[in-house]
Amino acid sequence: MITKSEIAVLDGLSTGREATPEKLATATGYSRTHLYEVIDELQEGGLLTASRGSHNQLRVAVTGHAVVEAYRRLTSKLGHVAWEDLLSPATLRVCWYLDEPRRVTAIADRLNITRQAVHNALTPLKDRAMLSPDGPEYALSAELKPLWDFARETVLHEHRTRVREVATSATVEWCDPRRVLVRVQDSDDTNALQTDDEWQMTALARFRDYGLQFFLAGEPAFWYAPSEELTPAEVTCHTLVLESGSRRVSYVMLLVEKLRIDEATLTESARWYGLEKEISALYRALEDELETAEDITLRLPSESEFAALKAQYEVQ
Repeated sequence: MITKSEIAVLDGLSTGREATPEKLATATGYSRTHLYEVIDELQEGGLLTASRGSHNQLRVAVTGHAVVEAYRRLTSKLGHVAWEDLLSPATLRVCWYLDEPRRVTAIADRLNITRQAVHNALTPLKDRAMLSPDGPEYALSAELKPLWDFARETVLHEHRTRVREVATSATVEWCDPRRVLVRVQDSDDTNALQTDDEWQMTALARFRDYGLQFFLAGEPAFWYAPSEELTPAEVTCHTLVLESGSRRVSYVMLLVEKLRIDEATLTESARWYGLEKEISALYRALEDELETAEDITLRLPSESEFAALKAQYEVQ
């Protein structure tokens, strides 16, 4: 996650011009030794580019990286705010959840931290009246969408950096500050993630653990959520996030039927993926109560197709 000193360097290079570490040290107040460490981190992450000027002097400038562009938009809209003083990694992780009103308890549970830690992370924003309280819930005020965009890009960058250290072809399909769902494109990356203790195979490839074996058209998907159990409800959501064609939905319905996954349990997981309506439609279909709805993106199988699939896999 981007640090306060890294934000200070982005501020020091906000004009788009090159600068030397010495000038950045003067502008930011950090020591040159620390600035060289920060520059190395930002350059390794693709946020900075470096060149040599006269007398072999190091000069750095920002790139067009998504994190840099998101920060530029934030400062162009709210340039009067000293973001370096307000934004810690903890605050950015909490901001991820403030695109809509949420309770502190829900954010704390999702981040696996205490409620006090959430309040501490929000304090700098509260002190500047940047939050819109709605009863017991908090959200960023409307004009602060650029802050949410910046938080989103920093989280994505953190996950991309982590997974590409193991699997260079990986792409992020879904994430939050603690979890990420990825695809890979080649078998070497699949093998690398399979042998890494922090990654778990998920989505359709995971169905075999529940007695359902399906052909995979490509490489399996992987899930990063250290110390968390990968539940059938999460596997179901991952499958639908990756693809919602009728055949894939049929497999999901088969898993729900076979394991008797409780609707409330699956709906609780689905709300973090924006799949509540789809899960509701899926259960209505299983109960033969489905009505056509224009806002449902699932392509549900026909009754005869699903019946044939249940018979093939001996699911009652």
